[in-house]
Amino acid sequence: MKKSIKIIFFIALVSTLTNCNGQVKNDKKQTEIKIDKNRLVGGGCDGCELMYVGMPKNIKSIDTSTGWTEKGQKLLITGTVYKIGGKIPAPNVVIYYWQTDNYGYYSPKVGMDEQAKRHGHIRGWVKSDENGKYSIYTIRPAPYPNDDMPAHIHTSIKEPNIEDEYYIDEFVFDDDILLTGKKRKALENRGGSGVLRVLIDKDLQVAEHNVVLGLNIPNYPEKNQAQLNSGLEIGEDNPSFTPFHAFGPDKGTKTCPVCKYGRFHGIVYFVGNNPNWDNIKDWLSFLELESVSRNKYLKVYFVYGNDKNYSKEKRQQELENLGNELNLKNTALTFVPSFSDKESEVNLNKINPEVENTFVIYRNRAIIDKFVDLKPTKENFNLISQTLDKTKNGYFNLPEPK
Repeated sequence: MKKSIKIIFFIALVSTLTNCNGQVKNDKKQTEIKIDKNRLVGGGCDGCELMYVGMPKNIKSIDTSTGWTEKGQKLLITGTVYKIGGKIPAPNVVIYYWQTDNYGYYSPKVGMDEQAKRHGHIRGWVKSDENGKYSIYTIRPAPYPNDDMPAHIHTSIKEPNIEDEYYIDEFVFDDDILLTGKKRKALENRGGSGVLRVLIDKDLQVAEHNVVLGLNIPNYPEKNQAQLNSGLEIGEDNPSFTPFHAFGPDKGTKTCPVCKYGRFHGIVYFVGNNPNWDNIKDWLSFLELESVSRNKYLKVYFVYGNDKNYSKEKRQQELENLGNELNLKNTALTFVPSFSDKESEVNLNKINPEVENTFVIYRNRAIIDKFVDLKPTKENFNLISQTLDKTKNGYFNLPEPK
């Protein structure tokens, strides 16, 4: 009998190490209840029910994992949980996490609940506070031994007013050589991008990561109330694309804004088939002043994507004249043939060419705010400035890994 139990445990452990999710249900009753994935929020989450095994009665917004005192690179993951739409903080949301140890194993500990052993001993919970904030102190997980899967931390969510738990994108690391371009494109962006970009604070790596509830979650009961649909959602990564730079620091090149200048704040100002040139000039004048005052901490890009009567030569001359008229020094004036253009990959931004404008604000390459059809008023100028100010914090100036 003991030999049979050992064999069963070994099979479960091997399955965990070779499966990205490490999630295998063995609760028959739970399976029967949640068999209709077409109705479940999130579409089903094999293994996420283990978040309830050993869950503390009083979960705090800050958790220190059992791995913190073990061998490995110390890591802080901290951020805000937002309601759908990405602008209103969401309190009392439970995030359950589990990960491999410094050797790439979901290593159990003596005395653990038998079910929870499949997730290893480095597991824990945080609950967002009244401002949506959470922090996890742990170590960087190692990738599975002899595997090309990137190192990752599994996460699942339990909202207070939704019966079903659901998974969000695993946390992976931007500097992981196993995170190839192909694997990045395969990410689901559930709850936002799961890519962590670490900064260095002495011997601690810090990754700021916000979660947007409902984003790319099947069967989610609420909808984003934004009336105009243009651009990717808050919480997703600003994609790489290569517009032609007609005026500004990279004039004459096809340079990716996020790739070259993505470390701090960036604003990408998209205008499509309905340009209002008086409004464009007012916006560019304001954004140029912001660029000057914030220096290296802000890069601004105007991306013109009008596909009507497109001519590269005329478009280039048009933007050169505009840059000279406004005496722009820091703001880049760029263009693409259309917002559906695949060669420049501007299509990845999902811009609606029929709206007057789309403003995408990012920090460290992650989208932190978005505005559509924004008029150049004093109130809206303040709105942009305040967005930049409030998203700077004590981690903003930390260096990246070499």
